[in-house]
Formats: sequence, C-alpha cells, structure tokens
Amino acid sequence: MNIRLVTDSSANIYPNHTPSVFYAPMKIVTSVKEYVDNDELNVVQMLSDLKAYKGKSSTACPSVEDWLNTFGDADIVYGACITSNLSGCYNAAMIAKAQYEEAHPDRKVFILDTLSTGPEMQLLLEKYDELIKKGLSFDEVVSGIQAYSKKTHLAFFLSSLDNFAKNGRVNPVIAKAIGVLGLRIVGKASDMGTLEPMHKVRGERKTLNQLFETMRLLGYKGGKVCLAHSYNEEAAENFKTMILDSYPDADISITLNRGLCCFYAEEGGLLCGFEE
Repeated sequence: MNIRLVTDSSANIYPNHTPSVFYAPMKIVTSVKEYVDNDELNVVQMLSDLKAYKGKSSTACPSVEDWLNTFGDADIVYGACITSNLSGCYNAAMIAKAQYEEAHPDRKVFILDTLSTGPEMQLLLEKYDELIKKGLSFDEVVSGIQAYSKKTHLAFFLSSLDNFAKNGRVNPVIAKAIGVLGLRIVGKASDMGTLEPMHKVRGERKTLNQLFETMRLLGYKGGKVCLAHSYNEEAAENFKTMILDSYPDADISITLNRGLCCFYAEEGGLLCGFEE
C-alpha cells in the first residue's frame, strides 16, 4: 500500500527530510516580485529584498492543483496544514481531498488543521510517521494524530514586526516602535490558531527566559522540542542549553526556517514547537 505524508512549505521541509514528506509551496508576494517557497528559493536574498521594500506584501497558499500533485498516486494520504486562521491553505487542501476521493473512491485522505505552523507541524509529521510504522489502520492513525495534536504547542519570539505591518496584520506605528526600542515579542499560537503576542522583552537572555516560562505555562514537562530559527542559530543553541539544564533527557532538534516562516518570523526570530 502506498502511503504519503503531505504538508505545506511552512513546515520547513528540506530535501532528504526524514520522514519523507511531500510539500505544496506557499508564496510570498510583493508588487514587484513573487517568491515561491520551494527548494530553489534564496531565502537570504528574499529577506534582503523585503527589508528594502516599502510597499505592501502578502502570502498566497498552494492551489488545489498543488495539493493534488503532492498526493501523487497514493492509496492513503495523511496531511498537516498551517493554521486555517492565518491562511486559506487548509481549505485548498480539503477541496483537493474531496476531488481526489471522488476520483478514487477506494482511497483515503485526512488533512489536519494544525492551528499552528513551523516546528509544531514538524512534530506532528514525525508523529504521523511513528503511527504509520506501527501498522495502525487509517482510523487509528487519524485518532492518534488528533489526540497528539492536543498535547503539542508553539511558542515564539520575534525581533521584528515589519512584515506583519506590511501585510496589514500589525499597526505600522507599533511595528516601528518595536524596532526603535529594540524590543522582542514573546508569544504563542492560541487555541484558535492565531499568533498571540504575550510579552515585550529587551535583551536576549530575558527573551529566552520569558520564552521558557511561556513553554512551562503551556504545560511543558520535558517532552520533544523542535526549534526553528531565522538565521539566529546562536539563540537556538542557547535556548537548547537552557532547556537541557532543566530537562537533561529532552529530545531537542534545531532547524532553519524556510521562506514562509522567515517571512513572518523575520531575521533573528525563533519558533519553538514542543510536546507537553
């Protein structure tokens, strides 16, 4: 039986990713250029372009056809999408699911609205792989991933809100003040799948301390952690050390954000997906 894992590019999937995952690319759009979040995207150049760009920017989700391409010819498809409260990605995937199952009545597709993004999605894809390797039925995998998703969370810190301002999600005056004052925003993915700012902090040490406290408030007790940074590996390594000081047996991985997550987290940002 041919089983596929699929997601969108906000899950930070790189070539030779383990487990094997097929992804549909998101897009970052300005009035002068469109950036497709695929393996060919030069993220450093994109960030440089966006920093110099003064106009409005936005993101675009994969098309239904993009999703159908990720399904391939699989008998069973399991998917994970960026939160439906920030993107139309989940809706497009669900239309693709309906078309695929109508064309192939003997095949099954399940798409999870993760209510999150980035490294929390990576944890969910890893759990999918674990459940599949146990030889569970389709319904058992679905119930297992739904139960697991209730025990995973996303916390983050951002060094800039410029791109949030440029696509209308944050007041430009507030974004500018954050930059001028050298503040960092610590927050979480809410239960509704929105990004919820919680604290304004100055200085890396205080920022990481507040991020760790946010994890604990969300129920962290030493589970698996996935850190995804936007060209700030030093902060990711320092935060990993901080977690291990309290939970020496914690399984912690570090990855680099791809285009979509770098667009929102911006250079210097850190996303933290974790199990309770």
